[in-house]
Amino acid sequence: MRLALVLAMLVPFVAVGCGGDDSNTVKIALLLPETKTARYETQDRPLFEAKVRELCRSCEILYSNAEQDVGQQQSQAEAALTNGADVLVLDPVDSASAASIVALAREREVPVVSYDRLVRDADIAYFVSYDATKVGELQARALTDKLAADGVSSGALVLINGAPTDYNATLFKRGAHSVIDGGPYSVGVEYDTPEWSPDEAQQEMEQALTRLGRDGFVGVYAANDGTAGGAIAAMKAAGIRPLPPITGQDAEVAGIQRILAGEQYMTVYKAIQPQAEVAATVALALARGSSPPADLVDDHVDNGFRRVPAMILEPVTVTADNVASTVVADGFWSPEDLCTAHYAAACTAAGIG
Repeated sequence: MRLALVLAMLVPFVAVGCGGDDSNTVKIALLLPETKTARYETQDRPLFEAKVRELCRSCEILYSNAEQDVGQQQSQAEAALTNGADVLVLDPVDSASAASIVALAREREVPVVSYDRLVRDADIAYFVSYDATKVGELQARALTDKLAADGVSSGALVLINGAPTDYNATLFKRGAHSVIDGGPYSVGVEYDTPEWSPDEAQQEMEQALTRLGRDGFVGVYAANDGTAGGAIAAMKAAGIRPLPPITGQDAEVAGIQRILAGEQYMTVYKAIQPQAEVAATVALALARGSSPPADLVDDHVDNGFRRVPAMILEPVTVTADNVASTVVADGFWSPEDLCTAHYAAACTAAGIG
């Protein structure tokens, strides 16, 4: 579902929420998975917290970040429940093991909103995310279309996927393979990147260079901007010029700047504002004993336990040609964020500034 439509749906709930029903104070726990991906601290957390405060001035937010540690996230969830959380908004470190968090919450009759990453085989109340399979399709389609446009009709690809513990990464990979498999480009080597670590991705790219050689591949599928940055660092250190096309995801500042500079070909933009605001709105409704607002359920997703009411948002491909009309026009990043001195000329060329 597109950004403008989702934000329009939220308007009635803003009006109701700001009407002064602050007497029924609730506690909302937001449990995020890691900080290596910049979006969680720079976008998800502040946007979620701002929406909760807009809807309920007296509500308390119990925030934790697990720093990619499954045990720590379990402990943080237990602490939130002990501290009286009325609802958990959970972005799991491990999509499978997080079922134990959901089971504990359900024992205490506390609903769980699965945020961004789907918790598998658990009785979650709601799921909000972007279409993860489509993300992978967009990445792979952009990569293969770019190669074809450049006159590269065949060759090997390096695939640097996300964390194997993240179910979204499985879906990204599935979507990418649905485009790549059976096409003119082969998979030369493929990795799953522990913890989405850019350092691990850099090492994986170094291994790919050893196995395939500097000229043994024509493009790189990287599942997000962090892993793309690691792969690019390895290729630049190896003296590869020009760089082959490489994908990304999350529209991080560094990723957009690399796109403007011609080092990274594309990223996938997932506007965090509607995702965070939908999660906040639904969490407040659940905490107060209501069902998710009907207008914020546009799908149902099978998580292995049941079909979960969900809002599935639409991702967008971003290249240098549409940075200005997407992430800048939406206010996701400002020209000041992107157009530091080193990137000033590239911003001007892209119509940003």
